[in-house]
Amino acid sequence: MTSDPTETPLYASPPCFAHELDDAEPAPTLSPAEVAAWRKDRRAALIAARLAVPAAERQHCAAEIAGHLDQFVNPGPGMIVSLYWPFRGELDLRGWMAEAHGKGARIALPLVEAMGRPLVFREWWPGCAMERGVWNIPNPSGTPVVTPSVVIAPLVGYDTACYRLGYGGGFFDRTLATLSPRPMVIGVGHACAAMATIHPQPHDIPMDVILAGGGRVISRTA
Repeated sequence: MTSDPTETPLYASPPCFAHELDDAEPAPTLSPAEVAAWRKDRRAALIAARLAVPAAERQHCAAEIAGHLDQFVNPGPGMIVSLYWPFRGELDLRGWMAEAHGKGARIALPLVEAMGRPLVFREWWPGCAMERGVWNIPNPSGTPVVTPSVVIAPLVGYDTACYRLGYGGGFFDRTLATLSPRPMVIGVGHACAAMATIHPQPHDIPMDVILAGGGRVISRTA
C-alpha cells in the first residue's frame, strides 16, 4: 500500500487498458464545454475498461479494498456509513457493508429522487424491503432518511489530487455541497480508473481518500 500521490499507480492487469487512457489526456487549457465533451469520451472508455476486467479479478480487488477500508473506517454504534449497490462493473462491497452493519453501524444507500437535486440517503439493513430506482438500481423502500458521517462513493475515474470522475450527473458533488458537517468521503474503484487529471471544474469536490485496485491509496492529508 502507498499513500504517496506522486508514485506511479499499480495496475491490476492488461484488461484495464490504463496505459492507453493516459495517452488521451488533453491540453490543460480546455473550455468548460470542451472539458465536458472530453469527460464524456473518457467516461465511456473507463467504463468499458472496467467491464473488461474478469469477474474473479473484480472480486479480488473488492476484497483488497475492503481491507483498506478497515484502516480508514472503524464502523460501530453511532456511525452512519453510506455505500452503494454496485452496477456496470463497480466493485461489490456488499460483504463489507453487511459486516459494518453487524458491528453496529447504521448503513445508508444513496437515492436519486429527482434529476438535478441532491441525493437522499435511506437506511439499509440486511433483509429490508427494496425497490428499483433510477437506472434500475435497488434502493431501500420506505426506510428512514439519514445523514451519513462517512460516504463511500464508487468512481469511474480518479486523479492524484483526489478528484473523482463520476457518471456526469453531478449528484455526489451537489450532495456534498449541502451536507453539514461534511462527512468523510472515500472514493473506491478499479486500478484502471487512474487518470493524470480529470481537469477539475469549480463545482468538483475532491474526495478525502481514494482507494483503488493494485494497492493504490491517495489521501489529501498525506
